[in-house]
Amino acid sequence: MRNDQRAGTGPVGGTVTISLFDEGRWILRDGTGELSDALDFLADHPERTALVTYSDPAPSQIRGLEQAMNLHPLLVEDLRKGHQRPKLERYDDALFMVVEPVFYLDDIEDVDVAEVHVLKRENLVVMLVRPTAHGLIWPGSPLRYPPDFLALGSEALLYGILDAVVDSVFPVVRGVQTDLHQIERQVFSGDTAAPERIYRLGREALDLQQAVAPISDIIEALRAGFDKHGVAAELRAHLGDVADHVRRVGEQISQVRELLTQILTVNATLADQRRNDNMKTVSSWGAILLVPTLIGSIYGMNFSHMPELDWRYGYPMALGLMAASAMVLYIVFKRRDWL
Repeated sequence: MRNDQRAGTGPVGGTVTISLFDEGRWILRDGTGELSDALDFLADHPERTALVTYSDPAPSQIRGLEQAMNLHPLLVEDLRKGHQRPKLERYDDALFMVVEPVFYLDDIEDVDVAEVHVLKRENLVVMLVRPTAHGLIWPGSPLRYPPDFLALGSEALLYGILDAVVDSVFPVVRGVQTDLHQIERQVFSGDTAAPERIYRLGREALDLQQAVAPISDIIEALRAGFDKHGVAAELRAHLGDVADHVRRVGEQISQVRELLTQILTVNATLADQRRNDNMKTVSSWGAILLVPTLIGSIYGMNFSHMPELDWRYGYPMALGLMAASAMVLYIVFKRRDWL
């Protein structure tokens, strides 16, 4: 969340910031303001563009947005309810996009997913940023582009936001990969906590994939409108670069999920091997103790007609037989690495 000195606060609800551009040049950057200020700035100036960002918008702010922009009822319903999956839809002359930037909380190994609604109409872009489950607010796109690119219109702002969302995934993937290497060491060290950590990280990788995969559909939907809306060649190339980033990060996430599956298989194999080794050890000691126990049980029956009962060396012979049998079995099992 931006600091209070630079972020304005609406009458009721979350913070509001505005960025104003005149032919691609910054006039105001993440400054204090309201939607009405942006609309006044844009009035009768088609060469100007504006980005208005609501952080954790309140219902009253959404109602004000509805009235100011005369939004479609279905679009307003999506804005009010939230909890939308990533998508791109058109309502009359308004473009509505939902994207999910991600954070990685390394201390608890959790992928935190934000929800961002983006509205574009003519030369105005409005972004509604909802907090994550852990209360994090996505800061938005820094829009570090030259004025020539930003002068291409509100599509440049829209594509910049989409690019920033994709770029937010790369550090998260690196964090997951770091934890993956740690899990590998856990597995081979025999740590019993490894399986739980593997399953938890697998769930986070799935959350990542669910946030990134729909962006490919959003990009294809934007490409489908290139000719109809006369999108500039530079914007088309930029969106192609974003698509390449989506493919690359998608491949990295798939690799993480495959490695997690392999590590889980290896962990199960090692666990079975350790169980087999333990069973061998227990079985070996059981066999070593079985023969002396058998000899003791036979001579403990105390029948009257047992030849060795009256023999002078019967007792030492029984003890020696017990010790010798135990020693022979111990040597045999030791050579077979069962002990």
